[in-house]
Amino acid sequence: MLKWALPLLVLGGTAWLFRAPLTRALDRLTLPTVGVVKAARTSPLAASAVSGTAANGYVVARKRAALSADTPGRVVAMYVEEGSVVKAGDVVARLYSEEYAAALRQAEAELVAANQSVARARVEVHSARTDLAALSANVTAAESRLTEAEALLEIAEINFTRAASLVEHGIQAQQAADDARTGRNAAKASVAAFSAMLASVEAAVAQGEARIEVAEATVLELEARITVQAAARDQAAATLDKTVIRAPFDGIVILKDAEVGEVVSPNSVGNQSRGSVITMVDFASLEVQVEMPETTIAAVEIGGAVNIYLDAFPRKLYKGRVQRIWPTANRQKATIEVRVGFLEPDGLLRPDMGARVVFSPKAFADAPAGDAVDVVLIPSASIVRVDGRPGVFELERGVARWRAVQLGDERGGRVAIVAGLVGGERLVADPPNDLADGDRVQVRE
Repeated sequence: MLKWALPLLVLGGTAWLFRAPLTRALDRLTLPTVGVVKAARTSPLAASAVSGTAANGYVVARKRAALSADTPGRVVAMYVEEGSVVKAGDVVARLYSEEYAAALRQAEAELVAANQSVARARVEVHSARTDLAALSANVTAAESRLTEAEALLEIAEINFTRAASLVEHGIQAQQAADDARTGRNAAKASVAAFSAMLASVEAAVAQGEARIEVAEATVLELEARITVQAAARDQAAATLDKTVIRAPFDGIVILKDAEVGEVVSPNSVGNQSRGSVITMVDFASLEVQVEMPETTIAAVEIGGAVNIYLDAFPRKLYKGRVQRIWPTANRQKATIEVRVGFLEPDGLLRPDMGARVVFSPKAFADAPAGDAVDVVLIPSASIVRVDGRPGVFELERGVARWRAVQLGDERGGRVAIVAGLVGGERLVADPPNDLADGDRVQVRE
């Protein structure tokens, strides 16, 4: 017996020393070999690849303006910087304007002078009408005197005729006829004098009427000149106003295109002048611009609910709706542009940010807006069903443990796990059909 004890002792010691390699060799021969995958806990942005129809795009502003002056000029004042919040009508910059201000003052002075000239012309019209009234009264007086003189002449003619007849019949002396002739001649002279006076007064009236017509024509001419001067004043004021650059709507300045001292022009050519002073956008009009492949455009409809994830904040979920679908397609890219609006925009949004839009009404209904939780993704091939229940085999020190899970959306060979995994678990990649809970397996290197 002793002669066998030593060999057996040596053999047992050798087996004990090499038990691990021997066990591994035996496992390689008897245990099933499986691949291993890790349950990946990822951001909602990355998980959106398996949720509904998705597309990448950029945040753009529907209302955007590059402000320029309507007239060329040198910038003398800038009142905003990048990030400045402005209201519609706020002055953002001014151009050199002394010459235009002087032109406006000159136009205003010429308008005042024109108004004064009209006032003087109207006074002249009033004076001419007053003089004409006086001359008209003189005409009436001259006509009355002439009538009186003609009546006296008629009496004198009668007296002369009577006196001549009496003298002829010897009833009166020749002296009576001579006196009557003298009275008649005096009456004729009076009539002639008053006739000349009436003609003179009537000529003065005609001259007064002509004076009124000239004065009234002068008033009309000067009033027309007022219209011209007022138009010149308005033009000078408009030109001066063009040197003031105002915000056309409420928004935020995103770019200063010019600095004080630079020349800007609405028709800039080359590098001689700049075309705009600032660029501003209305942040309330921010939306996402995406280009959908023609093959997936059927999943998009106006008013459809979407989830929006920003590349800068992948864990934050924004709600949105489809606002516009372009009526034409891009032939080169085979895409159609879609615009998506934010239902609850916030201060984190910036133009030109990268975004991913998921056109998924189900996700829209299930997930609230705000900070979104991470999502666990695993290959679809890791899912096995036991008694109709989905689950996975988790590896624990070479032993496959079956765990029930709740499945979410699936796409492209990956499936989202709603419940059952927390991420980081080592899972059997493609479990054999006969693998059972508690079986030992060999991991493929």
